[in-house]
Amino acid sequence: MAEIIKTALITGGSKGIGYGIAEVLINDGIRVAITSRSQEGADEAAASLNQIKAGFALGFAADVRDLASQQQAVDAVLQEWGRLDYVIANAGVGHFAPIQTLTPEQWQETIDINLTGVFNSIKASLTALKETAGYFITISSLAGTNFFENGTAYNASKFGLVGFSQALMLDLRSEGIKVTTIMPGSVASYFNNHEPSEKDAWKIQPEDIGQIVVDLIHMPARTLPSKIEVRPSRPGGK
Repeated sequence: MAEIIKTALITGGSKGIGYGIAEVLINDGIRVAITSRSQEGADEAAASLNQIKAGFALGFAADVRDLASQQQAVDAVLQEWGRLDYVIANAGVGHFAPIQTLTPEQWQETIDINLTGVFNSIKASLTALKETAGYFITISSLAGTNFFENGTAYNASKFGLVGFSQALMLDLRSEGIKVTTIMPGSVASYFNNHEPSEKDAWKIQPEDIGQIVVDLIHMPARTLPSKIEVRPSRPGGK
């Protein structure tokens, strides 16, 4: 009997947290499809990931703000690999400004990507996940429970994502689909145009989030950690 190789779809997987998750999943023997708004970026990341295990990564251009685009990505995974076991809704954006200067366009983009984008991801993948008793994991933030100055848009999107994810968990667990939201603090990623450097060594690393995802996947089927907060163990490298 042929070995079943499980598959994952990661939104926003061409760099940062998404890419770190993809690396760890592939090392765990899971095929990974990543999406990016740029086909070039998706192809470059997939080529790099395939150096870990040849044929274990695919890259697609997809925009989480567009349900049809998300459905196309899911359909492409199913066409290539025949199954979808895990979806990691990771794509995100941050606009940080006081309400006096926050533009309607910045507000809309934040909500559309960070919250509506996750809705689109589960709507597109729900049928496939039912067939595999799969896992839907959302990447939120500690900003989903802790508000801060200049965070009106980001806080609103992440507070909403935490609530959405927890209600989604209750909707889907009776159908055999697990849902967890991971809420990281400071991560050494490219978020908000940051360029990771040695100064970020104290922060959570993208592969650390990947390890959490793998740990969740390997939890006993009867057990569901529905919300995980994760912080640097020594803030600021102290």
